Amino acid sequence: MLRSACLIFNPVAGQGDSEQELALICSILQPTIALDIRFTTAEVDAATLAHQAIKEGVEAIIASGGDGTISAATAAIAGTEIPLGIISRGTANAFANALDLPTAIDEACHTILAGSTRTVDTATCNGMPMVLLAGIGFEAETVDLADRDSKDRLGMLAYVLAGIEQLRRLNHFEVEIETEDKIIQVTASAITIANAAPPTSILAQGSAGVIFDDGLLDLTIVSPATKVNAIAASYDLLTSALRGDAVQREDVGYLRARRFRVTTNPPQKVVLDGEIIGDTPIEVECLPQALRVFSPQVEEVQPTEKLMGLPNLTVTLKETEEE
Repeated sequence: MLRSACLIFNPVAGQGDSEQELALICSILQPTIALDIRFTTAEVDAATLAHQAIKEGVEAIIASGGDGTISAATAAIAGTEIPLGIISRGTANAFANALDLPTAIDEACHTILAGSTRTVDTATCNGMPMVLLAGIGFEAETVDLADRDSKDRLGMLAYVLAGIEQLRRLNHFEVEIETEDKIIQVTASAITIANAAPPTSILAQGSAGVIFDDGLLDLTIVSPATKVNAIAASYDLLTSALRGDAVQREDVGYLRARRFRVTTNPPQKVVLDGEIIGDTPIEVECLPQALRVFSPQVEEVQPTEKLMGLPNLTVTLKETEEE
């Protein structure tokens, strides 16, 4: 049974009353768990607080905030045996939704109290920690348009409005994708490499089920010819993901691999776990079974791959060295 934990709390996350939310968390957890509560600030992020707690021999870490707070805490914990509890209070709460964790505060607390954990993958992108996904092209431009003020005022609607605006500027670019065993060249308007992603992260949903504990990353290629096709592809990605079926459109492709190197012409913006980090090229590598999370069990899905039908597609298999 968990007896003590460090609670890393972001007081400016989400749109609720943070004092009331913290009081609710404490009322549920503190009768059972001795909480060491530490607050993030503009100067001290969740990763710094988590590293400090780890050095002090913490039994578990609980992160409460948005995806940025969760991602930062995860970066510090990954590769250790310290379990992570997640109490989401952000705009999207994508990591919790991806792992099928409860997003209501009381339910999240009771999941932690239950004590069941599962081990999931994390990843790195250009050497930086990644728990969710890296987006190139359309998604990165959409995130760039959805500023902090609009997210505070509009929540998820900010991303929807930014996406509609970005559709008016739909651009295509040439992509080279290198895996352990092949090189793919294709024309695209969005590339998404996911370690974990909820169904609402539609541009990651080519295979309709990002597997977050298989030691592989899921890459989705979206290449609509027109704005109308882009809207149709987005709709099909969402509905297919909600049904649990893989997308069959010719302008959507997907594959899984342990690592990807992606270059584009011209260079494209890259968003990593919700934050713009620069431009392509990027290298993304899965870190299998790197994180323990307080979580109920989640039903598995089987991996699939589809590339045929994408425009200007060439696939070159790498030669394997004989031993």
